[in-house]
Amino acid sequence: MLNLDFVRAQFPAFADPALDGWGFFENAGGSYPCRQVVDRLTRFYTHRKVQPYAPYPVSRLGGAEMDEARERLAAMMGVGPDEVHFGPSTSANTYVLAQAFRGWLKPGAAIVVTDQDHEANSGVWRRLAEAGVEVREWRLDPATGHLDPARLADLLADGRVRLVAFPHCSNVVAEINDVAAICAQVRAAGAVTCVDGVSYAPHGLPDIPALGADIYLFSAYKTYGPHQGIMVVRRALAEALPNQGHFFNAGTVTKRLTPAGPDHAQIAACAGIADYIDALAAEHGVAGDARARNAGVHALMRAAEASVAAPLLAWAAARNDLRLIGPADPHRRAPTVALDLGRAAEPVAAALAAHRVMAGGGHFYAVRPLTAMGVDPGRGVLRLSFVHYTTPGEVDRLIAALDAVL
Repeated sequence: MLNLDFVRAQFPAFADPALDGWGFFENAGGSYPCRQVVDRLTRFYTHRKVQPYAPYPVSRLGGAEMDEARERLAAMMGVGPDEVHFGPSTSANTYVLAQAFRGWLKPGAAIVVTDQDHEANSGVWRRLAEAGVEVREWRLDPATGHLDPARLADLLADGRVRLVAFPHCSNVVAEINDVAAICAQVRAAGAVTCVDGVSYAPHGLPDIPALGADIYLFSAYKTYGPHQGIMVVRRALAEALPNQGHFFNAGTVTKRLTPAGPDHAQIAACAGIADYIDALAAEHGVAGDARARNAGVHALMRAAEASVAAPLLAWAAARNDLRLIGPADPHRRAPTVALDLGRAAEPVAAALAAHRVMAGGGHFYAVRPLTAMGVDPGRGVLRLSFVHYTTPGEVDRLIAALDAVL
């Protein structure tokens, strides 16, 4: 069982008097950073803020800290260090990827996108139609939000699809898609996969070999780190895609798909994510190599989240004045709970603030899935999102506040 006292002691926000008594339910927009990340970021900006990889000592230290972040996160995800790419955001990373695929796809090729995705893993791929690529849509079930793999099979049947972009879980539907099975299905059809893990990775860093994804995207600022986008790209694919960086950097695989130099300090600080996972592993007796420690912590996080989410999901499912988006089973979804209230959601989020609840209302860049499910993006949904550091008491207070407001 997750030791919540230990967990919360790792986050400076929970010791901040200004935040005392507030329930934070906006984690899908960005989690609190852990102390290890804050310490590393402060150290880099204070003591290492020079151009890295030069021959003088402080520069070597800065470069070593950047390398450490790449190497340790790669080990936890089961990939090589040169398969981990840092960029300014997931949206920017996906945009660059799409430009690379624009030059890589042959005439007559097709790609598949979903209407369950955040726009970052949808819009950039759809624009490839401008280059003559056929764009096919894998559509969700409008009643449940579910993505049925049988519908994907029909889209793959003619053998022309070269890329399938889909989410590990949607930032409003939150149902956890069977990524391993989908990736195997796509691979058998001769295509590659681009998995948007932004809404899943906060609940446990992915084991990439187990998932079988060719590309996996997530955001460090939602996994307790700094504001960076992280993408894992299978080495052979990264080398095959047209270089998007400076021509003289084409031989360095980690520079091919990130043309702008990301913030050096933030890359170094991402090692703090690995520090945090290792601290949780040590506290809870999780042993093994980096990949095994990550898997064990992942399981602890998911178990804690499912337990804490259950009362809120049961409360929402029992009401007849709102619609719970996605499944009510906490084991089938991430703890990102979107509620269609049948009216504008932002005023309700504002009313919750009076009860010391931090929540959001809007479409959350999920205009396509909300529209597909018959929800007016203009009024949006009330989104209540949390992670493993959320306590049962905070959820109880949230439910009481919702009863008072609704």
